[in-house]
Amino acid sequence: MAPFGIGLVGAGRMGRTHLRALAGSDAVKVIAIAEPSAAARQAVAAPGVAGYESVKELLDHAEVDGVLIAAPTDQHGAVIAEVAARGLPILCEKPCGLTAAAARASAQVGVPLQVAYWRRFVPGLRQLHDRIAAGDLGVIHLVTCYQWDERPPSPNFRAHSGGIAIDMGVHEFDQLRWLTGQDIGGLSVVTSGSAPDGIADVDGAQVILSLTGGATGFVSLGRYFRLGDAVWAEAFGTGGHERCDVIDPAEGEIAQLAALRAQAESFASFAAGGPCEGATIDDAVAALAAAEQVTAAITATQEARENASDGLPPSYRHRAGG
Repeated sequence: MAPFGIGLVGAGRMGRTHLRALAGSDAVKVIAIAEPSAAARQAVAAPGVAGYESVKELLDHAEVDGVLIAAPTDQHGAVIAEVAARGLPILCEKPCGLTAAAARASAQVGVPLQVAYWRRFVPGLRQLHDRIAAGDLGVIHLVTCYQWDERPPSPNFRAHSGGIAIDMGVHEFDQLRWLTGQDIGGLSVVTSGSAPDGIADVDGAQVILSLTGGATGFVSLGRYFRLGDAVWAEAFGTGGHERCDVIDPAEGEIAQLAALRAQAESFASFAAGGPCEGATIDDAVAALAAAEQVTAAITATQEARENASDGLPPSYRHRAGG
């Protein structure tokens, strides 16, 4: 069979990561790229891959089987609508919009739509998910999810990313729901550090969450981990404990690239009529709803600190939800 020909929208940091991942796939091939920056298009130019300045040009001229959206987050909704109007299946990078409402607006596009929460395709996490579902760890009391980056992204990226909860936290909120099979109830947030002037963001956020099945979740987000980018998760139950190291600084992006490749290959099967093994738009809405609660907590904390500087009592903790 011929490989599934995919059109990539966006040749920025994440778009280039997808390109590296799919370079190792025989089942899915990037055959066209839409990217407004001429320099970025030139940087990813390759034999057999057509480059276009706009999504419209790609859709008009490239014969693709589906589209992978890796454009900036605030453009996700518009690109989804444009691609869906052509009847093409879509794999959209997380978080599928800056707000839950924006993601929800994409729910009725009428084409196969999968959201790229690639953690669901990490073998160790899939094993942990299956063991929890099978009851191997007994009654789950606590699941912890850690994501610490070596350094913050550029100020320009941070200014348009939605902040730490939407840029980073949605991965952990989706992972927490998927691993436990429970939804997120209330949450409590403690923050640390702050972004450069003019950017409403923090450098660290620690979130404790109540889950609807009785378990507790803990999400740890940080932008300064000098050993390198690191992601891991742990589950604690009455029948045992298990830890999964998702991204190890010593191994770099190896695990991520493998998961991205598996995700794209699963998407190709979904686009052809198979089941969706990845995240749905409803999953994206749920993750963004949690992120919005955290963002509101961060805003409240920052306002409290500003008030404290004016002589008012500080409040460093904020609770949201039920």
